Amino acid sequence: MKKIAFQILAQLNKLILPRYSQRDITKLSKLDKALVAYRYWVTIHAIE
Repeated sequence: MKKIAFQILAQLNKLILPRYSQRDITKLSKLDKALVAYRYWVTIHAIE
């Protein structure tokens, strides 16, 4: 159940949140870094 919730959340993140793959992470603002960390956290939990 928990894994399914994270998979749905990961799909929503993919549709709604911006992508940061082409940007230099060291030059991001604190909010952008927090979004990258959040997306990473959701992705890791969706895979497990």
